[in-house]
Amino acid sequence: MEHLKGMHHVTAITSSAEKIYEFFTYVLGMRLVKKTVNQDDIQTYHLFFADDEGSPGTDMTFFDFPGIPKGAHGTNEIFKTSFRVPSDQALDYWEKRFDRLEVNHKGIKEQFGKKTLSFVDFDDQQYQLISDEHNQGVAFGTPWQKGPIPVEYAITGLGPLFVRVDNVEYFKEMMEKILLFEEIDKEDSYRLFEVGEGGNGAQVIVGYNTVLPQARQGYGTVHHAAFRVNDRAHLDEWMQQLQTFNLPNSGYVERYYFGSLYAKVAPHILFEFATDGPGFMGDEPYETLGETLSLPPFYESQREDIKKQVRPIDTVRSTKEFKKEYE
Repeated sequence: MEHLKGMHHVTAITSSAEKIYEFFTYVLGMRLVKKTVNQDDIQTYHLFFADDEGSPGTDMTFFDFPGIPKGAHGTNEIFKTSFRVPSDQALDYWEKRFDRLEVNHKGIKEQFGKKTLSFVDFDDQQYQLISDEHNQGVAFGTPWQKGPIPVEYAITGLGPLFVRVDNVEYFKEMMEKILLFEEIDKEDSYRLFEVGEGGNGAQVIVGYNTVLPQARQGYGTVHHAAFRVNDRAHLDEWMQQLQTFNLPNSGYVERYYFGSLYAKVAPHILFEFATDGPGFMGDEPYETLGETLSLPPFYESQREDIKKQVRPIDTVRSTKEFKKEYE
């Protein structure tokens, strides 16, 4: 059984596709590599922000479900997404940037031997930056070359995923026996799990909490998180692995940009297994990734109807020059 290769993507819910585009593009300097719709709810945008080329393991994606209420953070949820930056010095840059742009953050702290900087967006979505200063393991991606962030400080991919649960022994058993992660460290009420090559790009931090109320999904919360597998053959192996442990799953789901498999592993915690390819470069040129509405072939015949259901969002960046913003 081949191990999972680390994080693939994290998908969250936003109150505004326009505002999340502005935040990720102009504040975080991540590249919009695909502007498409939720394949299960075509009136809802699905925006993919990633590294320069949309590499697996670098993307944070968002749904903007119409009319959905604000979520509530609590226990039994994926509650924080991490992004990797190259160094401790990069965190100093980001702390000053967040201060200047009035992004709410908690200052630079250390956890499991790595320096981090936690912050939130306008929906109270929880994030952190994590330094790759002493990191080994899964390779980082390529920062957005033409974005506003100097490349030596820019975000290069996803870091550890944070999960909060009220039954940590069950979750530990599921992580180790089914998903084949290994617990490598403990710190306060948190346990650090790692898989495959390890490092910041292949870790899950599990927090134990029985005090907070049950989380409630809505905008400002994570919808699901995905782990990387090589291809369809390995995805089928993981489907068999889930079935062996009687963990209900979706079966194979064709997403066009990658193949998927979904399993609810705990209340309000949905994990996905996603293939590395084909990726985001097949239907748009590199220079204009994410600038027009992209649809998988099985929705192309409905393009005009879909365009009427989703309002237009201007995501053209190829005609703009982003000045690198040194602090």
